[in-house]
Amino acid sequence: MTRPDQPSKFKAAVVGGTGYGGAELIRMLLAHPSVALARVSSIDQVGQPLESVHLSMTDTGLTFEEIPLADAADGVDVVFLGLPHKVSSTLAPEIEPLDAKVIDLSGDFRLRSVEDYKTYYGEDHPHPEHLDGRWQFGLPELYRDEIAQARRVSSPGCFATTIMLALVPLAQAGLLKGPVQVVASTGSSGSGAYAKAGTHHPIRVNNLKSYKHLNHQHTPEIRRILGEAMERGGVKTDYALHFMPRSAPLARGILSTSFVRLEDSVTDEQIDEVFRSFYSDSAFVRVHGAGSRTAEVVAIKGSMWVDLSWVISEPDGLGGRQLAIDTALDNLVKGGAGQAVQSMNLMLGLPEREGIDAPAMWP
Repeated sequence: MTRPDQPSKFKAAVVGGTGYGGAELIRMLLAHPSVALARVSSIDQVGQPLESVHLSMTDTGLTFEEIPLADAADGVDVVFLGLPHKVSSTLAPEIEPLDAKVIDLSGDFRLRSVEDYKTYYGEDHPHPEHLDGRWQFGLPELYRDEIAQARRVSSPGCFATTIMLALVPLAQAGLLKGPVQVVASTGSSGSGAYAKAGTHHPIRVNNLKSYKHLNHQHTPEIRRILGEAMERGGVKTDYALHFMPRSAPLARGILSTSFVRLEDSVTDEQIDEVFRSFYSDSAFVRVHGAGSRTAEVVAIKGSMWVDLSWVISEPDGLGGRQLAIDTALDNLVKGGAGQAVQSMNLMLGLPEREGIDAPAMWP
């Protein structure tokens, strides 16, 4: 079922709407003041009302439809692809001729290297020509103007967003040097709506473990964007990124800690200025700095807000100091669907925060 026309609003469609990311897209679009959700397609739950699958919703007037991509995109201004990794890429020839703007939430168009794609996603990209730059990377804090002009946006991964927001300002300032170590813990919703042995609640709720050790698929997109940040800053430094993801006993949210070595000559005031200057016009990043308030998941849950704090050690006798940056965000919102809607706002010429700037849930 398709919603009746609402002439004064832009129209959006969601392709792949039964997962947690799809649920967040639907929730935000239903409440958006300038955009109407026209239809939602899926290969399962076909014919069922949205609220029969996403129990938080009421009287949406929409059902899940199994229709071709061209039909899903017919008459709408923007299409969101909420499909699993390695599915969006198979649709590349169908995406190309669409008049609608397209925002993909999978990892299928984030990279520029076919070799990296095969290494981290386990198979050849079915349409490697689409890794040529035609898809704009959807991190508004670095690419706001480019996103506003784009027709195709590849939205970043949840871990990648969390880690990039900690490291991009340092990369652009030429302060990212040597080994960069990152540990990040995520909630179970990042594993998707369908239970697996490692994400089953009785196990997950009592557990904390690392996985995809130093080999997570978000690693190459982080490296790519850090390199582009250096280019923007006119700097080139040598560093090595080592990322260890962790599975945490919570439903949603990510907390990452990024460890960066600083030379003795780098002052606390310089680090503070780097971050506050970079995020001075950011729509959703709250820079707490080295004060008493630190980034934590409970303060951003269910929202677009990103909290960023840090601590710097005293000189350690090894020729430098340790900077540790904590970053917290909601993996389904700023790390997923909400960031895609943020890009949509820019692409449609709407205020960047429109419809998505509600406070976080508390507690």
